[in-house]
Amino acid sequence: MREFRIAVIPGDGIGTEVIREGVKVLKCIEALDKEIKFSFTYFPWGCEYYLKNGEMMEADGIEKLKMFDAVYLGAVGAPGVPDHISLWGLLLKIRKSFDQYVNLRPVKLLDGVVSPLKDASPQNIDMIVVRENSEGEYAGLGEWKNAGLENETVYQTGVFSRRGTERVMRYAFELARSEKRRLTSVSKGNALNYSMVFWDKMFEEVGREYPDVEINSVLVDAASMLFVMAPERFDIVVTSNLFGDILTDLGAAISGGMGIAAGANINPERKYPAMFEPVHGSAPDIAGKNVANPAGAVWSASQMLDYLGETMWAQVVLKALEKLFLDQRRLTPDMGGHASTGETGDEIVRNIRKIKSLY
Repeated sequence: MREFRIAVIPGDGIGTEVIREGVKVLKCIEALDKEIKFSFTYFPWGCEYYLKNGEMMEADGIEKLKMFDAVYLGAVGAPGVPDHISLWGLLLKIRKSFDQYVNLRPVKLLDGVVSPLKDASPQNIDMIVVRENSEGEYAGLGEWKNAGLENETVYQTGVFSRRGTERVMRYAFELARSEKRRLTSVSKGNALNYSMVFWDKMFEEVGREYPDVEINSVLVDAASMLFVMAPERFDIVVTSNLFGDILTDLGAAISGGMGIAAGANINPERKYPAMFEPVHGSAPDIAGKNVANPAGAVWSASQMLDYLGETMWAQVVLKALEKLFLDQRRLTPDMGGHASTGETGDEIVRNIRKIKSLY
């Protein structure tokens, strides 16, 4: 019996709705595979918890999460709670405490999904973005001087250490080598004459150890253009925290929308649990209406299965998503359909059962 302990943090807004469908998928797998057992423990942390308790999570929340194999997070953010409080008090706190320095975001056009790009196909939008997830522009360092005065000045300090930069690049090179795919570094070395010049230097330095990996380096403004005009130029992408955050939202847009986007936050040494999440946010404008797209949450559950070593089931879940989009019977409104969140989740579960019966 393969037992996995999952900490579930539904969070805010549509997070509670889409995570419910992701858990439904995992329970379906458990029912189909008698060798797998999931143990779910729910934590009520998020903005509602903050408004009642003055903190986004319990003071010993990190200690509680350490005992789990993975964390499954819905969304963070709600009206009435400043975004920097909700983000730093939960999501970034977990990422940093567990040294989840790799953020993996697939940018892949699944069969059946229509891209806003005219000539897009699953063959030319198929990349993995490896985003540095622990430092860079999101290090949380800076200074606010002379508040409210004419000479008010704010400094936001980006941190790029040799250790932090080298380890995420090495992960990306290993991934590119294992999948026999090109690796592209995205930076801005022409304008950011310290941080990105250092990034480019480290990419070249680490790259010498991987002569078998085809590499390229692109400025972030050019990369933004090429994501739209020639996405087939990218296989594996490695980039900084800020650039990765922005580019992957663009990647979601060209591959079907934010409702599909998934992300994994990983400590590759597995010293700490990994965290999996849809990346669309809490969407308070549609929260409670049961129309949120659960595909991103389900895709992130597929990433979780892959991380836990259940590679076959991870692929089954992705195939079930593709069948959902190909059949177009139970799509949520953002995908042009009329199905509810729960109806879409039920359809994915039916697809998983059908696909598994073929194995």
